[in-house]
Amino acid sequence: MAIHQSAGVGVGTFLGVLIMMFIMRRSGKKVRLLNDSVVYTALVAGMGAWTLAAVLRLVVGMT
Repeated sequence: MAIHQSAGVGVGTFLGVLIMMFIMRRSGKKVRLLNDSVVYTALVAGMGAWTLAAVLRLVVGMT
């Protein structure tokens, strides 16, 4: 149940990182990417945020 309730955190983080990385890359700023891929980096960040939010929801006991 906690995984489903925290899915929005992962999706929001994914979209935010994706947009930010594309903007930074187009402007010529040096960014550190996983596998030299903007989408892969955003996916990993989104999954990490989703996992952290689900664990916090379970530990704190928020419903």
